Order: sequence, then structure tokens, then C-alpha cells
Amino acid sequence: MAKKIKPEEQISTEEKIKEAARTVFMKKGFSATRTRDIADEAGINLALLNYYFRSKEKLFELVMMEKFQAFFGVIFPILNDPSTTLERKVELIADQYITLLTENPDLPIFILSEIRTNADRMVASVRLDKILAESQFVKQLHERRPDMHSVQLIMSILGLVVFPFLMRPLLMQTGNADTKIFNAMMNERKQWIPKWFDSILNAK
Repeated sequence: MAKKIKPEEQISTEEKIKEAARTVFMKKGFSATRTRDIADEAGINLALLNYYFRSKEKLFELVMMEKFQAFFGVIFPILNDPSTTLERKVELIADQYITLLTENPDLPIFILSEIRTNADRMVASVRLDKILAESQFVKQLHERRPDMHSVQLIMSILGLVVFPFLMRPLLMQTGNADTKIFNAMMNERKQWIPKWFDSILNAK
């Protein structure tokens, strides 16, 4: 008779598998990851992993949505806050995004890689198009600068935040920055990005 798994053991094993899946998927992406890789990372046998999670796809969906929500979850509450100005929204986006990505520097590469291959599913899951179109940020921008396309501006802000983290491995490899220097530069960007936005907002 198979040994019955206690609830506390089940929670512990499930979390161990999820943490292993986060690690392996972040390193290899979906296509290059095998369920055996996750089992080895978790220190369990493949049969036990299959007992908890029937497929690699199921595990990946859990991890992907967790990372996707962490990546975009920062921006949505800020964009939709009716009590803050456009300028303050950009200050908060720059500050909170840079803090998040400094703590999780591999997150942008993972997210952008999976957006490229799973864009339809990700958009459908969080309704990104609807959230951006109906946000307070867009309404405020249209009132101030009806000539500016909101998506263009949001892409520019996110590009200023995210692109340095995509370049981070190259900067490290070529010796142009170490972790301390890179983080210092990112902290400078928390001040620079709002200034850039202000100059664009007030440009004639």
C-alpha cells in the first residue's frame, strides 16, 4: 500500500517543486527544460514530481504567470491611481520598477522571451490592452497632451527602465560594470527618468 502523504508534507513538497521550477525555467526557458531537470533541482524523483504536477506545461504556467504578474503588477496600481499626478506616476514607476529588477535582474529576459512565444495567452490572462487603455494615466495624459500617443509614452518609459537590465550580462562580461556600479547607475536612473518625462511632457 502506498504511503499516505501528510498535508504538511504535501505543502512542503509542492513548494519545493515550484521553487525548483522557478530556478530551472529562469535559467533555461520552457523549451530547454525537462521535467527531470526540475526533479533533480528539487532533489526528488521524477515519479514524485509527476504525482504533484502532471505536466511541464502546468508548472510553467504557474511560474510564468507569477513572474508576469510581478513584472506588470508594479505598474498597474500606479497607472490607475486617481490621486497622483502624471509626474508622480512616472516617479513611482521608475523607483519601484528599478527596485524590483535590481532584486530580480534576470526577470526581464525571462518575461520578454516568453512574451515572444506566448503573447496571446499572456495578454488574455491579464487583459493588458484593456488595463492600459482605461487607466487613469491615459486619461490624464489625454487631458494634458491629446497629441501624444499613450502607448508610445509608456513603451518609452518601460524601455528606459528595462533595457539596462537586458544589457546587464554584456556589461558584466565586458568589464564595463560590476554589480555595485550597475546598481548605482540604476539608482541614478530613478532621478533621470522623471526628468526625461517632464521634458517630453512640456515639449512644444
